[in-house]
Amino acid sequence: MIQTPHKDKLMAAMNNPKCNDKDREIITEAQKAYEFWVSEMDRISSTGKESVVQLTKLLNQYKNQLEVELIIQSGSQFLIRQKGQLKLDNSVIEEFLIRLVDPRVLEGLPDFELCVGPQRAFMSLAFTPASIHDLGERPRVEIKEKDADFTLGKSIYYKFSSDPAFASRSTQSGMLTLAVLAAECKVNLDKTMFQEAAGTASRLKQGCPMSRYYLLVEYLDMEPEDCRLTAIDNVFLIRHAKRLPFGKRTEYADVKKQHQDNPIDPEVIWKFISELQYFVKSVWYDPEKALERGSFI
Repeated sequence: MIQTPHKDKLMAAMNNPKCNDKDREIITEAQKAYEFWVSEMDRISSTGKESVVQLTKLLNQYKNQLEVELIIQSGSQFLIRQKGQLKLDNSVIEEFLIRLVDPRVLEGLPDFELCVGPQRAFMSLAFTPASIHDLGERPRVEIKEKDADFTLGKSIYYKFSSDPAFASRSTQSGMLTLAVLAAECKVNLDKTMFQEAAGTASRLKQGCPMSRYYLLVEYLDMEPEDCRLTAIDNVFLIRHAKRLPFGKRTEYADVKKQHQDNPIDPEVIWKFISELQYFVKSVWYDPEKALERGSFI
C-alpha cells in the first residue's frame, strides 16, 4: 500500500487542539487542493524524464497554493510558525518522492514489494547479554533505528536463539527495515542540520555499507560544503535558493516572489532520479568478479 505522509500530516493538523476554526477552514481547503494534486498526478501517462518534468510542475503548483496562498496569506500565526513542526511543508516532498519509485520512471525495479517512503531505518544491531549465564537465555538484541523521510529498501525478519530448536522461550524475533537508500527532505538546511545528517549517514552505512544517503533541500541556510568529506552522498538544492532573511519569511509578497523566482527545478529532481536509476541497476558487490576486475571492489 502506497504511503501518504503529507495527507496524514494534513489530517493530524486538522485534529490538533491548537488549531482554531479559521485554521481548520484553511486545512480543509488544503485537503481539497491535495486531492486535486493527487488526481492530476494519477492522470500522467508519460514515462521517464517527461513524467518527472510533469510531476514537478504539479508539485510546484500545489506547494505554491498550500504554502503561499493558504498558509502565508490566510493562515493564523499558529499555522505560519508551526508548519515546520506540523511537517505540512516537507511532507509534500516526501509524498512526491514516493511517486517517483515507479516503473514508468525507474527501470529495473524488483518485482517484490519494496519499502518506499518514510520509515524507521535500520542502523545497527548489538547483542547485550547481562552476564555469561545470560548466554543460555533468550538473546538480548539492541536494534538502533532512525526515522528517515524517504527510504527505498525491504522489510527484514530476524530470529535469534540460544536454542538450536528455536524454542520460543529462548528466541528473540522481530522485523526491521533495511534502507539501502535514504533521503532527508529539508525545507531549510543549516550547519547543525548538515552535521546531524552526516552522523546519520555514517551510522546508516555501518548497518548497510552499500547504502546511499541524500539530502533534498529547498532553501540553503549555510555555506555549501564538500559532502565527500562526510558519508552523505549528495545534497540536492532543488530550488537553487538561499533562505529568506528572518524579517521576510512570513511576508506574503516576499514568500510568493521567492516561490515564483525559484521553483523546484525538474532538472535537479532528474539528477536525483538518475542517481537512483544507476543505483537500482547496479550490482553492488560481486566477489566472483574480483579476478576479472583485478580488485576486490
